[in-house]
Amino acid sequence: MAERNGRTVRDLRRANRTAVLQRLYFDGPLSRFELGPATGLSSGSVSNVVADLVADGLVEEAGSVDSDGGRPRTLLRVAPGSGHMIGVDVGETRVRIELFDLTLTELARAERPLGQRRYDVDVIAGHIRDGVAEVTESAGVDPGRLLGVGIGVPGIVEHTPERGAVVHGQTIGWDAVPLEELLRAGSPLPDTVRYFIDNGARTLGQAEMWFGGGRGARNAVVVLFGSGVGACLVTPEVEHGRAVEWGHLTVRVRGRRCRCGALGCLEAYAGAESLLERWREEGGRPPEDADEETALTAMLAAAYPADGGTADPAALAVLEETAEYLGAGLSDLINLFQPERILIGGWAGLQLGAGFLPAVRRHAAAYALRHPAEQVTIDLGRLGPDAVTVGAAILPLADFFARGGRRPEVPPEGPAPAWRTVLEERATR
Repeated sequence: MAERNGRTVRDLRRANRTAVLQRLYFDGPLSRFELGPATGLSSGSVSNVVADLVADGLVEEAGSVDSDGGRPRTLLRVAPGSGHMIGVDVGETRVRIELFDLTLTELARAERPLGQRRYDVDVIAGHIRDGVAEVTESAGVDPGRLLGVGIGVPGIVEHTPERGAVVHGQTIGWDAVPLEELLRAGSPLPDTVRYFIDNGARTLGQAEMWFGGGRGARNAVVVLFGSGVGACLVTPEVEHGRAVEWGHLTVRVRGRRCRCGALGCLEAYAGAESLLERWREEGGRPPEDADEETALTAMLAAAYPADGGTADPAALAVLEETAEYLGAGLSDLINLFQPERILIGGWAGLQLGAGFLPAVRRHAAAYALRHPAEQVTIDLGRLGPDAVTVGAAILPLADFFARGGRRPEVPPEGPAPAWRTVLEERATR
């Protein structure tokens, strides 16, 4: 039966379940009385929806509170064990796989270091499949009961009805890679469990906007600073966040060659890979056969010796120049989008840490227009090194909410239709 606006009774029930689940998830525990004004539903509708969600095992009692002169009100919350998601971060030095319960509490993790063939597509797909099998077995979770597997990857992600998620990762040599299709081949998961694939900077941004330093902001930029650099832009026009290839903004005409092939990209000066390369060119000696994270640690120790010894002038000069390039790059984001907040995450951003920020802020203010520069704050992200995996796990969680807390009963066809809507609705709360 359809209403005049085209919505069916089934659509209405799903929307009501979604509204109650989301309010309990983000604002709970709440009583039935509090859920009414929080969701805009009548007391009768709240009672019916809660009864359904309790019967489905999605909602449980969480104590009680006194009411004004009446009986104590029972508090309700989302049941943590009623669903599980996996988040995957395809990073520059490792693939990290984490299993979460419905409240995003980590239950198990697996990591696969990336060697010389780090961006070989078959290697990456194998690491993801093996990691998914490892974490579900470790936690004793039935893979068939997963709500989905979210994956953050470098590059532009195109969602196609024919092949699912296709990744265009020019800097890593991925040319229209049908990653979702490859993961399905030999997958340890049943067909009803969906893969959700998106840009890693966007999943980082989503995590910070939902649970980290971006909460409450309407205009924000979340920067992923690792081997390369990227950003996620959140504005009222793109509330669910949009990944922008900020690292390939030209900062010097006919400048250094970027790994994308162009000249003068920000990434060729500010990414950790180029930062270490410039240190080597100036005579720096990172540990032999060290990965990028270890080499950057050594560079920071050389520039800022803990024992008060003499700083390596080459390391110090490269870091200071990097701060200026990052600040100049942030000034472009400030001038173009006028964000309230800029948050810096990613393994390199976190390693450089709070001591690096004053120089970045100073250069950003110097290169930006005065008024928007005075309105923005620049800080580190709050979710640490797991932010990309948390953000990736949000993708199947949002789809679950969009379905009203119901699992898909048939294999998915094409990209998920509704999960982006939930991300949009949550982005500015």
